[in-house]
Formats: sequence, C-alpha cells, structure tokens
Amino acid sequence: MHRPITQRSVRRTGAILATVASAALVLSACGGGDSAASDLNPDADLTQQSLTVSNWAGYYPEDMAANFEAAVGTPMTITNHATNEEIMAKLTAGGDSGIDVAFVSGQFAQALNEAGLIETLNPEFIPNLTNLYPEAQNLAYDPGNKFSVPYAWGTTGICYRSDLIEEPTSWNAILEPSAENNGKVTALATERWLMLPAQKALGFSANTTDEAEMEQVKEKLIAAKPGLLAYDDTTFYSRLVSGEANAVVAWDGWCNYGTAENPDIKFVVPSEGSDLWADTMVILKTSKNKEAAHAYINYILDPANHAWVAENILYKVPNKGAMDAVGAGLAATYPNMGLTPAQLLEGESLVDLGEAGPLYTKIATEVTSS
Repeated sequence: MHRPITQRSVRRTGAILATVASAALVLSACGGGDSAASDLNPDADLTQQSLTVSNWAGYYPEDMAANFEAAVGTPMTITNHATNEEIMAKLTAGGDSGIDVAFVSGQFAQALNEAGLIETLNPEFIPNLTNLYPEAQNLAYDPGNKFSVPYAWGTTGICYRSDLIEEPTSWNAILEPSAENNGKVTALATERWLMLPAQKALGFSANTTDEAEMEQVKEKLIAAKPGLLAYDDTTFYSRLVSGEANAVVAWDGWCNYGTAENPDIKFVVPSEGSDLWADTMVILKTSKNKEAAHAYINYILDPANHAWVAENILYKVPNKGAMDAVGAGLAATYPNMGLTPAQLLEGESLVDLGEAGPLYTKIATEVTSS
C-alpha cells in the first residue's frame, strides 16, 4: 500500500502566494498571457515529444512512465515533490522549470492560474473528461475544469477507535475533549486543516478571510491545545492503531490506512460539516509538449488507469467509471470510499485565500507555538 506523506501540505501559504504574485508580474512584463488552447496540433507526432511530470511520491504506479510510453508513444520522466509548497516554489521561481505537468491541490492550481503560469486546457484533446462525475466539473476553485483536472478528492473528519469511545459527532470532540479523551486526541498542523475544526465549530466558512472571525478561530484553537496529544499530519492513524489516541483529525483516505490495520477504526464527518479537497493535474504554460501533456491527462482519466488510485491510495477519484468498477468493493472494508459525489459536495470546496494567506500563516504560527 502506498502512503504518500503530507501531500497536501500548505504551510507558508502566504509566502507562496507572494511568490506567485511576483511571478505573475514577471510574466506580464515579458508579454506572457493566455495561450490559445486551439493552437494545439491534432496531427502532432507524440513520439517526437517527451514529458516531465512532477507528482507526489507513491501517488502513481511505479510502472506509470513505461505504461504511458507503451500506450501513447511519448517518453516520460517522473520527478517527485513532497509538498505543495515544494512544487510551487519550483514553478514560481521564474523561467522554465522543465516540468510539463504538475500535480497540485486545487487552491494552488487556482493561484497558478491567476498568476498566468498554467495552460488553458483544450477539452477536444482530453475526450476522457466525460468520465468525470458532473459534480467534479464544477468545483469552486476551477468551475468547468478550465485549467485543471481533478485526480483525487475527499474530505476531512474524525478518525476514531469505535471499540474505545462513542462516535464523535462534533468537532468539539477534538476541541473540547471529554475527560476520557483528554490528551488522547490529535489535530492536523497544516494551516487550512488546523483551522478547519474551529471554523466549522464556530459556524464560519473554511475560506473565511474575515479578521474578526479568524481571531475567534485562533482563540478556540489556543484554548483547545492543552487537551491535545499532538499536532500530527503523518502518523495519527498509527497512534489510533497503538491505542495512544482515541480520536484524531484526519483526511478520509489516511483514516483508511488505520482501518486496514484495525477494523475498529472508523471515520465520521462531524455534524457541523467539513471541507472538500481535491488534488489536480495542470499543464505548465512553458511546456513545449502540450499535445503530449493533454494526452497524459486523457490517459489518467481512462477508468482502468484512474481506478489504480482508489485501489492503492485508498482515496476516492472523481471518475465515475473508475469508481463504478472498484468503489463498492472497497467500501465494504473502507466505508468512506462509498461517499457519493453529492455527499462530498456537502463539504466546502477549498479555494485560494489570496491576500488573506499571510493571516492564516500568522495564526497557525501563534497557535502551534503558544
């Protein structure tokens, strides 16, 4: 089983967005702008192009490059990044990064698009877009999938030991733990997900930029800190398996890693609601192999290929054919794999915070260091 580490890390969001904004100014000064997706050549010889793809380690089959070349004829090199911030730093450094296709979370795709750094997609070159659920074609960070294509999606909730405690129904089970859970709960440290439980418990948007609301979020998080076992983004499910923790804030797919070791580990979305996160594929404007890049995205969206993600990463994919093939079987062991697109869309889609990014960074620092 592949277990990608902190692939949706969003620390130092403010610094990243400042860099993206600078890159946009440079691109504008150089005369850069939207290139016409219609300029793609339908008769391009894909064997004469090559691709460099940057993805999270363990987030794709080890034989992906060989299989893609066998199917399409385009040689491929895959490089790995550990976090969103790592790949964003590379893509916004100026000049040609050498990357054709990058995997980033949805709000980062939005920021790259606003900076003019990624390509407008041509759906005529990605016919497998029709395999996406209709709900996946209208996500808040990119309505209509104009510049990104979702690869995996899910939500955040509470992962807990059902043999030790009752099902937690509120985010306050983490923020205001009972006596039996005091010191036996963990929270996520990455900015957006550090804030999420308090935002939802207080009735605020996960995308709020209101300073007064965020001050209340900070106060609630600081008040919750004495009851926490740890801030933990990577080993929280192991703490459940060992019994060190009773309940943890978790991304749904990561909870499944714990369930695989102990079926008493369950996942629940609290009554106050949660988020909808997505990891996406984007094509860099600097790519000289745009036809092959479109062909790669189309290849991923073949249900037989996309199903690998659900089966091996235990994340849901927004591909109806893929989930029709494997979803019911996986849901028998991992119930959250059976969440429908409609249920996922009950969560709030995370979007780029724009100029409010530094506010989140500042609060995260104040909370975790308090």
